[in-house]
Amino acid sequence: MSKSPDILQGVFDRAFAGISRGRETFAPQLAPREVGTITSISTGIARVSGLPGVGFEELVKFPGGVFGIAFNVDEDEIGVVLLGEYWYLHAGDEVERTGRVMDVAVGDGLLGRVIDPLGRPLDGHGSVPAGERLPIERPAASIMDRAPVTVPLQTGLKVIDALIPIGRGQRELILGDRQTGKTAMAIDTILNQQGQDVVCVYCAIGQRASAVAKALAVLREKGAMDYTVVVVTEGNDPPGLAYIAPYVATSIAEHFMERGRDVLIVYDDLTHHARAYRELSLLLRRPPGREAFPGDIFYIHSRLLERATHLRKELGGGSLTALPIIETEAQNISAYIPTNLISITDGQIYLSPSLFELGVLPAVDVGKSVSRVGGKAQRAAYRAVAGDLKLGYAQFEELETFARFGARLDEDTRKIIEHGRRIRACLKQPEFAPVSVPAQIAVLLAVTTGLFDPVPMDQMKDAEQAVREAAAEIQAKVCARIETAAKLNDEDRKAIIEIARQALARFRPEPEPGEKS
Repeated sequence: MSKSPDILQGVFDRAFAGISRGRETFAPQLAPREVGTITSISTGIARVSGLPGVGFEELVKFPGGVFGIAFNVDEDEIGVVLLGEYWYLHAGDEVERTGRVMDVAVGDGLLGRVIDPLGRPLDGHGSVPAGERLPIERPAASIMDRAPVTVPLQTGLKVIDALIPIGRGQRELILGDRQTGKTAMAIDTILNQQGQDVVCVYCAIGQRASAVAKALAVLREKGAMDYTVVVVTEGNDPPGLAYIAPYVATSIAEHFMERGRDVLIVYDDLTHHARAYRELSLLLRRPPGREAFPGDIFYIHSRLLERATHLRKELGGGSLTALPIIETEAQNISAYIPTNLISITDGQIYLSPSLFELGVLPAVDVGKSVSRVGGKAQRAAYRAVAGDLKLGYAQFEELETFARFGARLDEDTRKIIEHGRRIRACLKQPEFAPVSVPAQIAVLLAVTTGLFDPVPMDQMKDAEQAVREAAAEIQAKVCARIETAAKLNDEDRKAIIEIARQALARFRPEPEPGEKS
């Protein structure tokens, strides 16, 4: 017991010596912080002073974990686009630089998830696995890194795959008035990628929550969420989130493309994106131009869509196919934003309200739609029928107007009109029911060779369904040649036509008594 004070003294001496050495070797780590102050705040934007070193598009942090992007960098203050619940902020609050630009988590962990542009989960399935992060604004692939578009992206829609084909790496605009089936067409295309090894990214920009919920329900029901990432901003979200949403979705898609995957991205829709950018620009006192849009409205979309491409094999051979959607007003496709997007993209699919009202679904106006790449990426089996199909349909549309006046028509004109009506009936398709390639080829060959012409119009739906079901009898080796061959040979063509002929035999009208069958 007598030794205990000596032991304690020794412990204290060693501790004191250690503290003395630590004090002598201590070098304080100073981390400079640049802090400014909110001078004014309004819907979606804030003005900040006291950050002289901030850079353009740098991320800045506000109280409560709200972030913003430095958009206007003026001499005395900066204009910041807010990316969160800005209604909790007040003039006089501190603002801190982060020294980085806006980025997003990417990786396979995002497949099947629903997130907002900040990467926060919206599906209630826990946090999103954070791996690699990529900035949302990235330079597009250089010209020498790109390869020609040569592989088709099948949409499962007969009218698109046959007449307005889309290639992997293409940018095809979908435009039309509201409620004409634009989103349904994009969702159909995503559903058709099942089993095709294509990653899909669906970006909903400023959509009604009910519309997004409906699209998500369809994707889940059909099993498409396994290969899909959904990025959502709702109509009541801050305009800053709507502005960054398509760039976030594109960076997520590029991660897969750079690893050699084929990716499909849908922007639904860029009209809301343009309006959100116009709102922010006007609040930041940027000079307005045509229709009050700022002068760089063309650039924000071109720098987005130029990131869609097909990479060379040396870079993995991945592709990013973009389907931007635009809403027109009163069928005016020559308005400012639609013409901008038409000039940027590689073609457009125009959905007509007139066809929609007539029940022709999908309501694609073949005359106003075009694909500037797809013919080079189209399968040979489609090319074998596309020419006759386009000619027959164009002749029908031209003569249909005259037929409405009740004028007497000669026999040849009547045959063209009847043939055209059957082409239109065969191109009809219910939503969320994509058709396989062999079934499409069987229907298209049957209609171009006139096998449907004797079928009464009221039985066309059942007749077309019968041909699609009969297409299951096409031999596997013939199906393989349809998928890969450079040309559809005569034997395959005859075999497919014969299968269609047998399927349609029961739909031909019975001959009248005394009439030759």
